Amino acid sequence: MADHRFGADADHVHAPGEEHDHDHDNDGHEVLEPGSQALELVPLVSLGIDIGSSSTQIIFSRLMMRGPGEPLAMRRNAKSRETLYRAPIAMTPFTEINTIDAARLRATIDRAYADASLTADDIETGAIILTGAAAQHDNAQAILQTLSEESGELIAAVAGHHMEAALAAYGSGAVETSRRNGSRLLNVDVGGATTKLALIESGRVRATAALCGGGRLIALDRQDRIVRLDQDISAFAERIGLDMQRGATATRDDLQRLAETIADTIASALATNSEPDRDNLLTAPLPQLHDIDGVQFSGGVAEYIYEREKRDFGDLGWRLGRALRQRCEDGRISWPLLPPGECIGATVLGASEFTVQMSGATSFITSPAKLLPRRNLPVLQLPYDFSGAIDAKTLAQTIVDHRRAFGDDDPASEWAFAFRWRGDASWPRLSAFARGVSLGLADRIATGNPLWLICEGDVALNLGGLLRDELGVVNDILVIDGIVLRDFDYVDLGRIRLPSGTLPITIKSLTFGQQSP
Repeated sequence: MADHRFGADADHVHAPGEEHDHDHDNDGHEVLEPGSQALELVPLVSLGIDIGSSSTQIIFSRLMMRGPGEPLAMRRNAKSRETLYRAPIAMTPFTEINTIDAARLRATIDRAYADASLTADDIETGAIILTGAAAQHDNAQAILQTLSEESGELIAAVAGHHMEAALAAYGSGAVETSRRNGSRLLNVDVGGATTKLALIESGRVRATAALCGGGRLIALDRQDRIVRLDQDISAFAERIGLDMQRGATATRDDLQRLAETIADTIASALATNSEPDRDNLLTAPLPQLHDIDGVQFSGGVAEYIYEREKRDFGDLGWRLGRALRQRCEDGRISWPLLPPGECIGATVLGASEFTVQMSGATSFITSPAKLLPRRNLPVLQLPYDFSGAIDAKTLAQTIVDHRRAFGDDDPASEWAFAFRWRGDASWPRLSAFARGVSLGLADRIATGNPLWLICEGDVALNLGGLLRDELGVVNDILVIDGIVLRDFDYVDLGRIRLPSGTLPITIKSLTFGQQSP
């Protein structure tokens, strides 16, 4: 049959009553006339859940998306956002054996649904992110998967230190501020157990790092007994001669001394010429800091830095916030303190979503049956300028650096890599492009796992062919083009639809409160 021109492994069936991937006139949806209002704005109910080491945040939003009548590049952003319900910030529940308490977490989410007068069936798109210490527990992945499936197959991600730092930079509004002003900023996200750093240049996250130290490493009850004691507090306690034990009594002065010590550690990590305290680093340090236009704080402790919260919850929060504020004022943190954006609310609102039909004939797909379909592939958009001469080694280093900044340190994990191709598609330029990709993804190629590549320019067939035939990459490869993607996008790739040969692609973009529509 003609519809088998994509190869014998183009996975589909012809039998009646079976799920198939053939084209139909409208697939059960209303056909809309071009220019109609229905094409222009599409409402989506979106859910955002951020489960962190200290707190869990839940927000329901209505996103007004540009419809198919809009240019492809415009459809990715929500035209407007309406908060339907923001649940009160809840403490993330843990069991005595220090795993996430699934039953209590479920109760928190169910209560938010009830208070919002919504059900899981109402949710059309969204994201659930586990961050901080919550992401490190044994049952984190299982809980995330269950919540994602129960709430409408949402984007689900366990954020490592680098990804969490980048998420915080977007959620706080620092990335948007940097993009708008063309500035070089630091976002410092001080959470319950860790502090995440992100260096941002002209709206792009260039480097990230994380270190121990947060506002809830220790907590006391009303009788000043220690009821929470994170293992990472011991290093700070030893420096000032404290022996901290769960159930023992601690003084408020002990907490103040601990807060001052942690604040010194954070300030040192932000200094221009200071040697970082490697004992407290959770990642490689940021590169040497210079010419920083300003520092913005986010996370729960930032509420105290910006004096928007004054309550004492029996932990380090307000003490650490006050200590960091003092260091900004006396010059120990030398960069200008920027006004607050989102602090404890620096999280995802959910995800916008739209679907496009791309031509399978212009794509390079080695094995459709193995590679398709795929759901929720996270995207990294590599910040390389293709408009001029292409240097393979420079491109490779850009790929390596950007992967590191976003926490892609597992070559066996699945990521899609997006490139904004520009300029002439000559053989020397394409060859340099392919060599740069193969060098920058060498560790992934060595695993034998598939490569997922997405280009803005019309070079998919050439790039795939060069990787396969000229450079001898034997991995399965999928290269598609004609799509503009960015960091923190996720893509669903459907099966090739026959007889048209189109490839349906759903693009989901994490949506942040400080993001321009």
